[in-house]
Amino acid sequence: MVKEIERTGIPVVHVCTVVPISMTVGANRIIPAVAIPHPFGDPKLEAKDEKMLRRRLVEKAMNSLKMDIETQTVIE
Repeated sequence: MVKEIERTGIPVVHVCTVVPISMTVGANRIIPAVAIPHPFGDPKLEAKDEKMLRRRLVEKAMNSLKMDIETQTVIE
């Protein structure tokens, strides 16, 4: 689905916990997430720290939408 959306000209970011799967499905902008049960958080962190972690992931995803890319890119 990611590739189909991008074909229409809308950039897509695929935030995932298993990068090789994203590569296989053809996602162009890939951001590794935290863990399978908690992709956008870490319940072991204090609430304030978890909020910062989530914010960093979302900001990274939003910033990657501005990137001009030609091939699959994993954004660390």
